[in-house]
Amino acid sequence: MFEIKKICCIGAGYVGGPTCSVIAHMCPEIRVTVVDVNESRINAWNSPTLPIYEPGLKEVVESCRGKNLFFSTNIDDAIKEADLVFISVLSNPEFLAEGTAIKDLKNPDRVLIGGDETPEGQRAVQALCAVYEHWVPREKILTTNTWSSELSKLAANAFLAQRISSINSISALCEATGADVEEVATAIGMDQRIGNKFLKASVGFGGSCFQKDVLNLVYLCEALNLPEVARYWQQVIDMNDYQRRRFASRIIDSLFNTVTDKKIAILGFAFKKDTGDTRESSSIYISKYLMDEGAHLHIYDPKVPREQIVVDLSHPGVSEDDQVSRLVTISKDPYEACDGAHAVVICTEWDMFKELDYERIHKKMLKPAFIFDGRRVLDGLHSELQTIGFQIETIGKKVSSKRIPYAPSGEIPKFSLQDPPNKKPKV
Repeated sequence: MFEIKKICCIGAGYVGGPTCSVIAHMCPEIRVTVVDVNESRINAWNSPTLPIYEPGLKEVVESCRGKNLFFSTNIDDAIKEADLVFISVLSNPEFLAEGTAIKDLKNPDRVLIGGDETPEGQRAVQALCAVYEHWVPREKILTTNTWSSELSKLAANAFLAQRISSINSISALCEATGADVEEVATAIGMDQRIGNKFLKASVGFGGSCFQKDVLNLVYLCEALNLPEVARYWQQVIDMNDYQRRRFASRIIDSLFNTVTDKKIAILGFAFKKDTGDTRESSSIYISKYLMDEGAHLHIYDPKVPREQIVVDLSHPGVSEDDQVSRLVTISKDPYEACDGAHAVVICTEWDMFKELDYERIHKKMLKPAFIFDGRRVLDGLHSELQTIGFQIETIGKKVSSKRIPYAPSGEIPKFSLQDPPNKKPKV
């Protein structure tokens, strides 16, 4: 069997960089070169400050960089010298979760490799299997044809996104009835047929994969004349958009139906904790809706650079003209963001937000001081926060009848909960 000694990976982003770093780490006899046309990104991979944040990634890269792991802009030579080129030879979809990508790569649930059902295709499949067999048990390596491999990737992310939209739909019902969506999720999650994973209600899912893969599934179904199936999966995206708009509308209604010229602290901008990735982050959409109503946003995230926040909010589908320069301030710490604010909005579930000195924050805020917990990170602190004096609104639960009640106005919201967002993602 052909033995792979040199691997080239085209693309030094959130997938290629970590994946090939772990391959180099686990296969010291294989030379791995990651190439990209973006010179500044390659320079970052070769520096002490990596271009992406992922727990454990820095240690993996530093253990083999310059030995059998290289980052380069010399794409042509790397391709010519390689025995295997990722993205152009086989279907090897990734099932990584940002924030746990290194753990997922070192101990995957499965590795999926798809190839043509020809002698050449099968030889390539077996050669790649041999690379993964350095650390992955053979029974966890699945081989399929190319279509099965690619559809498995889309279907896996569509099913996960579907579960999030499902529990988010129940969160709206819980707020209307007095149920607690966390209690409901625990109850249904104990059913072994359902399981408890991805039943965390929130302000909505984000990241580069879920929306993209669901929309790709929708596109395929429409192209193959399966309109009923396409509409089914489109509803997963529609529910996610609705959850974001519903949360923003709740903020506006609770703040006496206007946020114009009010200071709102946004805590968290990454789409989830333990990553600096902001792609399709719910924070972008919440910020957009609040900016559209004239709110002044003070944003803090421990891992997202100021420049990235500004770029995301300056997108033509998110803001207009000088909205960002007029209405957005990037804060260096959470206390600065909350100083003088009318409300605190938690959009990312960073652990540090559970440990803030909320008594200190309350003293510096305008009264009544509101907390809108879009990630249910403060569930264990509600009594303490109410004693301090906060009015608390959270996803899928009415916290207490003692607070200033959340009562949606009888008027039509300034933005429609049914309308699609202005920024339509590309398929």
